[in-house]
Order: sequence, then structure tokens, then C-alpha cells
Amino acid sequence: MAKKVLIVDDNQDNRDLIRKILKSTGYELYEATDGQRAIDMAVALKPDLILMDMQLPVLNGYQAVEKIRETPGLRRTTIIGLTSYAMVGDREKVMACGCNEYMAKPLVVATFRQMVKDSLEGTGG
Repeated sequence: MAKKVLIVDDNQDNRDLIRKILKSTGYELYEATDGQRAIDMAVALKPDLILMDMQLPVLNGYQAVEKIRETPGLRRTTIIGLTSYAMVGDREKVMACGCNEYMAKPLVVATFRQMVKDSLEGTGG
């Protein structure tokens, strides 16, 4: 059974890039464009991995991750926080809200692909 990956980003170009990077993996890819939609889709889909942009409309990624972590059945879902902020303390802030991993944008394709693979195989985060 294919692993389900929920891509959460309000920027279409970012979602297209992630989809292109993961295209050949065989994962089932789903997309959400805001934090509330991400929560709703996570509840419905029970994805194996959520790739969460932290700057989102409606509910930001930090709020969405906290709500996902409060949801029975999603507490152990692997979440990788993606952010264009790479300042001192940003990794800690992303991890503190409940993400398993953190990656700054722009994405380094090989590193990102490996992080996703490791997360889905249970060797990451």
C-alpha cells in the first residue's frame, strides 16, 4: 500500500516543486493550501507524512501542527516543518510546536528527498 503524503503550502509553485521531487516515489500525494484545510485533510486521510509550510493563511503551520497533535490517531504522524525562515531559533520554534523535523526553503532536493524517505521508513525524526 502506497504511503500517503500531505503537502501543505499556500504557494502553488512550492506545491508543484514538492510534487515534482516526489513524483517518482510511488507515494500518494495530497495537497492543502491553508492550516485549517490541512487539519481537515489529515483527519480524513490519516497520512503517513505531512509536509507543513509554517507560514499559511487561516491557521498558520504552528497552529495547525498543534491541533493535529491534539487529534487522536494523528499524534504520531510524522510532520516535517518547511519554512523560508532560517534564523537562529527558528528550528527550535518549529520543533517545539510538534514537528518531527525541519527544513529551510529553498529546498535542497537531494536532502529533502532523503529526509522524506527516512521519515516514511521510520528512520527519521
